[in-house]
Formats: sequence, structure tokens, C-alpha cells
Amino acid sequence: MRKYLKQLGGSTQSLVFTPLIVLTLIFGALAVLLVMNDAISIPLTSPLILGGALAFVIAALVFARLGVVYIGHLESLVMTDSLSLLPNRRALHIDVQRNGTHDSELAIALIDLDGFKLVNDQYGHNVGDQVIKNCATMLADLCGDDARCYRLGGDEFAISMTGPLAGTIVEGISRSFIDLFKKPIIVDDRRIVIGASIGISCSKGADRQHSSELLRRSDVAMYTSKRNGKMRCTWYQPEFDRNREVAQKIDGEMRRALSNDEFYVHYQPLVCARTSKIVAVESLLRWARPDGEPMGPDVFIPIAEETGLINPIGLKVLRRACNDALAWDDITLSVNISPAQLRDVEFPIQLGQILEETGFPAERLELEITETCLVLDPVLAERTLDVIRGFGVSIALDDFGTGYASIGFLRMFRFEKLKLDRSLVVDAGEDEGSRAMMISSISVARALDMAVTAEGVETQQQADLARIAGCDYIQGWLYFKAMPPDEITHHLNKQNAQNDQTKLIG
Repeated sequence: MRKYLKQLGGSTQSLVFTPLIVLTLIFGALAVLLVMNDAISIPLTSPLILGGALAFVIAALVFARLGVVYIGHLESLVMTDSLSLLPNRRALHIDVQRNGTHDSELAIALIDLDGFKLVNDQYGHNVGDQVIKNCATMLADLCGDDARCYRLGGDEFAISMTGPLAGTIVEGISRSFIDLFKKPIIVDDRRIVIGASIGISCSKGADRQHSSELLRRSDVAMYTSKRNGKMRCTWYQPEFDRNREVAQKIDGEMRRALSNDEFYVHYQPLVCARTSKIVAVESLLRWARPDGEPMGPDVFIPIAEETGLINPIGLKVLRRACNDALAWDDITLSVNISPAQLRDVEFPIQLGQILEETGFPAERLELEITETCLVLDPVLAERTLDVIRGFGVSIALDDFGTGYASIGFLRMFRFEKLKLDRSLVVDAGEDEGSRAMMISSISVARALDMAVTAEGVETQQQADLARIAGCDYIQGWLYFKAMPPDEITHHLNKQNAQNDQTKLIG
């Protein structure tokens, strides 16, 4: 409405006062005509003229008062989010334009709730709306009189502040807001676990940017927070834009690669800690780029997870790995599953279809998941894992020792295997505290009937420590690097031949 009026060169008050001015001119003109008309003898001071003028003035004042109030109410509605009752995106831009000067510091934080979509999917939009209201109240309390907060739409909020130390104050509010999500939000006796990822941008002086540009920068920084593990706030840096352009380029290349079948699978064996014999293989995604430039999965997999490509790529890897492993009798196949795949309600169905199509025994398949797959929505994760276990597939918790998994966490999900992260294994050889943590982790796993794998083993010392500590399996370059399927077949044939020879000698 305001934008429309500005295009006309007016303001909201013109909606009220312009008609009043026109009517006043008409009334005045009629009064003058009546007084000056010789055929009608009505003096200017007659009760008719005075009474009419008084009635008109009273009516005009009442109309003006009611009109201004009503227009103000309409403006408020246009500038306010109806659910949270916070100012909206339009209000943010207007506030920045009104309050900011080129000399003042302007800071804007963009907040995106982590895991909110799962709340709506699992509990319904009524619960989701209540979560939004609770978050709005929490944010408004933190901002107080120092800054102003907004709901931009969906699960996005913003904070803006103009003045000295605006950036510092906005960052402090943002970090305090994140800290609030360390505890669940209670809605109708439900414990809702969500998080927040925040991006912050700031400008002042000659670098003063329009609010739209600052919001864009904050959005870029926010997605950096998500890629780096969520539940954090990140300041915008110019290189983020360059990284985003690179990510978009890689995304396009991956889409072509998926169509051209450029992705392939290598396998890294796991050996028995007692016998050093191969007992399992882990499938590892690789990409044969046409330009020949190497690109590790640590680079392109996070991009695939962000863009949603990880789902079709993951299914392709799973199908190919099952087909390859059919030839390796009694060898367990381990496949990594991303958080995005586990959140996909169709994944268990797709898994069942692949097992049926390939004929691969479900009892020989093991899915590796990380703690990230589970923390945002443990209820949904547990339900999905129960369906997968119903096929006969086992579940391993990967990278244990790098997150916040507790004994209660391990008991809740009943993993069949625990994989100790490489950092824990390496540090255990040099640090007494890390060694104690490794031993206690293995003891907990034993108590919960979980097998334990030490991954990233590169030295004999690390292998001996893992073996003495009680690990069941060892994985690392000390024994085998990742290799194509034909080399796995070669090593297994060699191992089987040695076993046969041992039996003959025995």
C-alpha cells in the first residue's frame, strides 16, 4: 500500500485528507454561490449557513480521526506477521531505510531454524505454529530495546540494529538465541528438539549497503553455518560468494555426472583384529571427472547433501555396491547413509527394492550413519531404523568420539556396531586421556552388545593398541587402502587359497 502511494507521490494520510479537501472546496463553492445569488436571499450569518458549516466541520473532523486510525491499523497489518506478531520483511526494509544513515553501523542477522520441517511433518502444523510463536517470544525477549527482530516467513527470522557496536550486539543476541535451543521447546507436553543456524552481515560508512544486499549476505553466511554443523552463527565473508559460485558449478557438474554415470565405488576392507583376515568392506564413493581433476568426496558430498543430489547418488552407490558384493561370499558390505537419506520417508522402501532387485542378502548389509542423522529428530530416525532392521540389515554408528553421543543415546538406537573415529584412535596412542576414553567407549559397547571397529589405523602401534583395548575389527591403511572391486576379489581369492592351504596342512 505504501509503495503504491509513493508511486502516486502521496502518503497514507492522503487517503483521508484528499477527499476532505475536495469536499471542503465543493461545500465552500456552494456556500459562496448561495450567498451571491440574488434570486436567493440568504445572509452569510443565517442559521442555515452557520449550522451547515458547523455540521460539515464536525463530520470532517470525525471522518479524519477515524480515517487516520483506520489507515494506521491497515499499515500495522501490512507490516506485521500474523502468526508471530513480529514485524515482517517489509517492515525490516522500511526500518533500515528510516533509521539508518551512511555514517551509522548497520547489522542484520538472518536466522533459520534447523529441523523445523520435521516438526511440521511429524506433529502437524498446529504444533509447528506454536513452535514459531515460542521462538518469536524468545527472540523478542533477547532483543529487548537494543535491537529489533522480525519474522521473514516460514522458519526464518531476522535481527536488525543500527548504531555504535551494532554488529557486536547482534552477534551476542544471536549466540544467546542459539544457546536457548540446547534445551527442548515444550509444546503440549511434547519435547521439540530443533536448532538454529545464523548468518550475520554488517556495513557502515562508505561500505553502507542496502538492506536487501545485507539480507543476501546474511543468507549466504547462514548456509555456511549449516554446512559447518549447524547451531552456530557465522559472519559474512566475501569469499563465501566465491565459494557459492564454485558450489553451484560443482552441483551442475554432478548432475551431468549422474546422467553420464561418472560416479563409481571403491572398497576398503575391514580385518578381524585377531586374525587380520578380511571380514567386511566399506563402499566409498568416487568421481571420475572428465577433466581429470581429482575431487574428494569431502568436497562434493556436502554440496550434494545441500542440493538434494545425495539421494539419487546414494541409491546408485547402494545398488552398485550390492551388485559388486554378491561375488564376495560371507563378506559384510558396509554402505554410508547421509542424514538427508535417512530423513527421506521413501528410503526404506527404496532400500527394500534394491535388495530385492539385486538379490543381495540383507543379513550381509550394514548401513553406517553418523550422529548428525539422529539428533535433530530422534523419533523419526528410530522409526526409520526399525523398518530397516526389519529387513535384516544391521546399523553401525560411524565416527564415534567426535560428537555428543551418550550412553543413553547408544541404548536408544541399539546399534549393532560402533566405529571409533580415527582421531580417537590416533590420539589414544599419544594421550592418556584419549586412551582412557577409547577403552571406556569399548567397554560401553561391549555392555550394549555392540561390535567395535577402530578406523583410520595406519601404524602397527595403533593396531596393537586397538587389539589390546578390545576392538573386534580394524580398518586403515596399515592393512588396505580403498580399491576397485576386482582387487577386492583378488585379495579374497588369495585369502581363501591361504585358508585352504592351512586346512590341508592342519
